[in-house]
Amino acid sequence: MDAGKYPEALTHAENALSIRETVLGGTHPDVASCLNLVGKLYWLKGELAHAEPLYQRALAIYETSLGKNHPDVALSLNRLANLYRQKGLYDRAEPLYQRALAIREASLGKNHPDVALSLNSLAILYSEQGLYARAEPLYLRALAIREASLGKNHPDLAAFLNNLAILYYEQGLYGRAEPLYQRVLAIYETSLGKSHPLVAVSLNNLANLYSEQGLYDRAELLHQRALAIYETSLGKNHPDVATSLHNLANLYRQKGLYDRAEPLYQRALAIREASLGKNHPDVALSLNSLAILYSEQGLYARAEPLYLRALAIREASLSKNHPFVAASLNNLANLYSLQGLYNRAEPLHRRALAIREASLGKNHPDLATSLNNLAILYYEQGLYDRAEPLYQRALAIREASLGKNHPDVAASLHNLASLYADQGLYNRAEPLFRRSLSLRETSLGNNHPELAKSLNEFGKLRLAQHRLSDALLLFSRSFSISERRLRHEALDFSESRLSSFLSHLRNDGQWIYSLLRAHPQNARVQRFALSAALLLKGRSVSETATISRTLYFSLELEDRETFERLRGLRTQLASLSFSGPGALSPKVYQQRLQSLTQEGDELEAELAKTSAPFRALSSLPSPDNIINRVSSLLPRGSALVEFIAYNDSPLLRKPGTFSAKNLSHLRYLALVLFPDASIRSVDLGPAFPIDQAASRLRDALADKDASFQTASQQLYRSIFGPLRPLLGSTRRIFLSTDGQLSLVPFSALHDGHAFLLDSFDFSYLTSGRELLPRPLDSAPSSSVFVFADPDFSSSFSPAPSGSLPSSPSSDALKRFFSLPPSHLDRSAWVPLPGSRLEAHAIQRLLPQAQLFLGPDASKQRLLNLSTPGVLHLATHGFFLGNSSSSPSESRGLAFVDSLGGAPPPQQEPLLNSGLVLAGALSTASSSPLAPEASLVTALELAGLNLWGTQLVVLSACDTGRGEVHLGQGVYPGSVTPGTEIGLVS
Repeated sequence: MDAGKYPEALTHAENALSIRETVLGGTHPDVASCLNLVGKLYWLKGELAHAEPLYQRALAIYETSLGKNHPDVALSLNRLANLYRQKGLYDRAEPLYQRALAIREASLGKNHPDVALSLNSLAILYSEQGLYARAEPLYLRALAIREASLGKNHPDLAAFLNNLAILYYEQGLYGRAEPLYQRVLAIYETSLGKSHPLVAVSLNNLANLYSEQGLYDRAELLHQRALAIYETSLGKNHPDVATSLHNLANLYRQKGLYDRAEPLYQRALAIREASLGKNHPDVALSLNSLAILYSEQGLYARAEPLYLRALAIREASLSKNHPFVAASLNNLANLYSLQGLYNRAEPLHRRALAIREASLGKNHPDLATSLNNLAILYYEQGLYDRAEPLYQRALAIREASLGKNHPDVAASLHNLASLYADQGLYNRAEPLFRRSLSLRETSLGNNHPELAKSLNEFGKLRLAQHRLSDALLLFSRSFSISERRLRHEALDFSESRLSSFLSHLRNDGQWIYSLLRAHPQNARVQRFALSAALLLKGRSVSETATISRTLYFSLELEDRETFERLRGLRTQLASLSFSGPGALSPKVYQQRLQSLTQEGDELEAELAKTSAPFRALSSLPSPDNIINRVSSLLPRGSALVEFIAYNDSPLLRKPGTFSAKNLSHLRYLALVLFPDASIRSVDLGPAFPIDQAASRLRDALADKDASFQTASQQLYRSIFGPLRPLLGSTRRIFLSTDGQLSLVPFSALHDGHAFLLDSFDFSYLTSGRELLPRPLDSAPSSSVFVFADPDFSSSFSPAPSGSLPSSPSSDALKRFFSLPPSHLDRSAWVPLPGSRLEAHAIQRLLPQAQLFLGPDASKQRLLNLSTPGVLHLATHGFFLGNSSSSPSESRGLAFVDSLGGAPPPQQEPLLNSGLVLAGALSTASSSPLAPEASLVTALELAGLNLWGTQLVVLSACDTGRGEVHLGQGVYPGSVTPGTEIGLVS
């Protein structure tokens, strides 16, 4: 049985029961003992319905043969009560526990070890119901009895210490739980040895404690040690191994490391299904956690069947009214709500609410969670009359059970305030927003995402009250918090987390430009909008991840270790912020946040002293200073023009409407910054006609249409004509474009008299932020490398190093290179003899230039280069676009297809473009390594260390092509982070 082979053990136990019944008769105490064993095995298999009648029959035998007050009757009562507790039938379990306790106290004395067992069981019952005040004195009394009878270092005492630690852990009293967990671990290691399974249990508990506090590095080591002990002592397929895998997967999910969590969840699920059967409650736990993992990644279609199966198992094995069933219903309902399937979500929320109310009582925090979730569902549908009493009741429960200063109370206040604000009841909303804001500042600190949410919503209330100045102060604080978070998130290599957060920031920031449209002449609004544009524009997932990759590879070994520690701290901080306080007290939660922030800031300062790339990242000006910094770098007589494409939507809901009715429309605006830091703005109108005009001009230029001047004038009237009065006599323009305007040559615009080329000097930037200087550790490199005329038909020959350089693993890269070779049409990759002449011409101008021609113009040599001063790449480029979308659907996406029947566009933008180098044709049919050995994706090029490189030139076909992303500019055929100047053709 200890090996987890429950079916085999059950067969032997049932045979023993049959023999005893035959020999001793059906009412002998030894038959009752055997019934208890069979019942326990059914329980371990998750078949509680089979276990219950066996326990009941055993109890009846003991009462008849031994009398109702015998200690063995108490033992049988305790077992049956444990079964009912496991099924969530607390009302049936409690009188059995109490009767067992009374029998033991009367027959054995109040200080007998078995009395301690009864006290412990009753305390567990109360703890599971959230009745912590009733549980603690029972645990303490049981512990005192055990300590007196067994001594302070007995393994059985450790079990009681562990239960008391769990009680404190569940209340968020981590300072009281930790020394108990550590004492339990020490007892087990001393008395049982460091490789005993109970040591692994203790390690797991301590790891969970650290994980809840965001101490993920400490938790991970303990989880890994526990897993190793379980696998060694119990075998790799034991249910306890599954538990350890599940806990480690939870840790990785909390850190956003989904790729590491998923296989662990899947292995734990497989072990549980094989050892416990496919309908065991622990199988439901695995299914539920795997579904949460998918849901957090937006993979709703994969999450739903897992939630449904977990729910079915729990209903069958635990009863339909168990709190775990309520948890499953709640998770499934939230999944439907995320997809807007309110009609499917509502009955599930209602049923979860009813179960929790019946099983946990009317004042349990979990009941408040159900009330809150149902209220949110009604709120999102505009059913305010139905949402309000639920919000109010959830607030009352949380204040009573958690205290009036708990973060969950702040969330309830915030939700209720938003409800009133949307109905125009501003006088009722304001005091609630104020109290919620104050609580979050006190309990969560000044840089928490939930505080940013409160600031934003309170700011919108101030707008509705026509108090623009007050609103701007709140909006600015909120934006500063988000910007601070973004800088910290940039240090985490988890692209999925970066993608999610950046998408949230971009979507959440659209209203800033709507605010400018509503108040176009307000200087403070102009400044706020330009600050946001300078900091957010061009902050693509790929660019942010590139900063981390470039930074990582530029550090010395000692600094790299420091960076890893910093990255871990930032990940912990983000995860703890996202997950909320949980069971932590507000004071402990804020202390933990402050500790992580301070530790990270100290490491950041340490790294900034030695690393130029890190200084560039950490020295980015604050939202308050970015405009002054950029304007001070503008040459006299010049101006920066930031074009912005944004989704314009109402800043405030009309009372009585809900979000689905607040439709947005794509528009353009332009912000102009002068060297004296003065700002001008102009609304350019709806994006659709502007994008059409831009498309017509590009087509006319590409087709060498003689009538292109008409299209040029039309686009001029749309985008530059309204801007020209703001520029005055300024003729040197730094242009930061957006949307389809990123593909427009502004010099080719015609004002009806002449081309702008004749009047203006244009320089193009992804963002005005690029004007900021980049610190360097040393003088720029003087080396010059030229790659030209690759021999696409040459055989693959490795570089001197023998292999491609190592780089951070990327699932996106693996998916790209796993595409069948037949998906790539290489007919366009013709020889480029002219580029060889180009290379020799460069060498005549720069004699130190090192040429890589023919077969030497290879991917291996490129990726193994030391930091160049000048890098010239003359070869074919490729770009994978999407031609299926209509202009109205593409929202500014440009399509270029240089590969004919190429693979579909990749989710990672930097896998949609790249360079073609030597060996691309000859290895196409003879080597499975062809794509990896000869195609260089922009994602790989982003890993080149180009800090200190003065010039990169991409010369030849399609190397300057790219895809437009709103607020991000063009992702060109190659990315050159750290380069001072980049030229493409």
